[in-house]
Amino acid sequence: MPNPTLKEVPVDMLQFGMFVAELDRPWTETPFMFQGFVLRTEQQLVALRKYCKRVYVDPEKRDTTIEAKAGPAPSARGPESEAVRAQLKEKIRGQAVYAVRATVEEELPRAQKAFTQSRDVVQTLSQGVRAGKVLDAQRAKVAVTDITTSVVRNPDAMMLLAKMREKSAETLDRSVNVSVYMTAFGRFLQLPQNRLEILSMMGLLQDSGMLKLPVGVAEKRSKLTAEETEVFKTHVSHSVEILSKTTGLPADLPALASLHHERYDGSGYPRGLKGNAIPLLGSIAAIVDTFDTLTAPPPYGEHLSPSAALSFLFQNRGTKFHAGAVEQFIQCVGAFPVGSVVELNSGEIGVVVAQNMVRRLQPRVMVVQDEKGNPVIPYKMLDLMTEPKVSPNEVYRIRRTLESDKVRIDPKELFL
Repeated sequence: MPNPTLKEVPVDMLQFGMFVAELDRPWTETPFMFQGFVLRTEQQLVALRKYCKRVYVDPEKRDTTIEAKAGPAPSARGPESEAVRAQLKEKIRGQAVYAVRATVEEELPRAQKAFTQSRDVVQTLSQGVRAGKVLDAQRAKVAVTDITTSVVRNPDAMMLLAKMREKSAETLDRSVNVSVYMTAFGRFLQLPQNRLEILSMMGLLQDSGMLKLPVGVAEKRSKLTAEETEVFKTHVSHSVEILSKTTGLPADLPALASLHHERYDGSGYPRGLKGNAIPLLGSIAAIVDTFDTLTAPPPYGEHLSPSAALSFLFQNRGTKFHAGAVEQFIQCVGAFPVGSVVELNSGEIGVVVAQNMVRRLQPRVMVVQDEKGNPVIPYKMLDLMTEPKVSPNEVYRIRRTLESDKVRIDPKELFL
């Protein structure tokens, strides 16, 4: 049943800029990559006309910067579209081949050990930075090796833990999550393992300069003032300084750690780099850091659902972010990223625990609450690709994603 705040609109009456929140059929029966999107292109409109008679739009999410008219949307033609197509053609995938060497169930105990040890390392590094000491490069390398090794075996296990863990009060704690996602994305792009280790190290240490900011700036829940924003931006230069003074780290790490706030259109900081002046690893860092910030709870994030965060990245592909890298990232994490809390068409609540690489809209889901909100014990596992039945005439499907705090699960309970 569509949200009562949504407006029903016949497909032939749609205008560019409208936010399509619901369809008149299951999303899994359409080619759309994720639930909810701004109607921007003629291709989207053609697909909607093919699969739907009516949709439900959210008036509050309309993009008023897009001209509302019939015919090709602005982003479907012109120089901007050519630029996006050029980015999509750029070769960003490597040639390394990684086979899944363990199931999620098999990898979780090892992933949990690596994850916990990495958090301990980050906490120790954090204390050292606050005390004015240089980073312990050897301990950082051990954490990176543990993360990379687990992600290479099966990325879903580490990504599941990263999403299900509660964020701590430590400024650097979210860096483990960023490290996991950057490594998993590099694996998906088939980059060589030495590049995966660099990505893991970037994710772990690129925000180390946050610890040099005045108390209250990084943790402030309300909007920063213009002056506070400029102070906040200095965390990048602090990170570069910390990493430059640390012996035993890769020589290119300080420069790479300065890139996660650069934007493809030149609007980022600290140097306002533009286009191909931002190397691939920098584009990866920008995308993953933004995704984590959008999905993280306050004060460090905006607490959006994963699908909403992916929609934001997609809407800004070709401008703020490298178009090809964004599309690859969406393919990497799937329409329903591992760790996402989802509501099924049965009314039950579950957690996505693994992707199906063949059908990204039909992942493996662990049902943890029934339709009345009661815990399901033991957890019920559903592989949506096998089309399990809710009833004799209806197969299970994901209705929507929810904010992560809709269900709380101790990672130790998962399969451990």
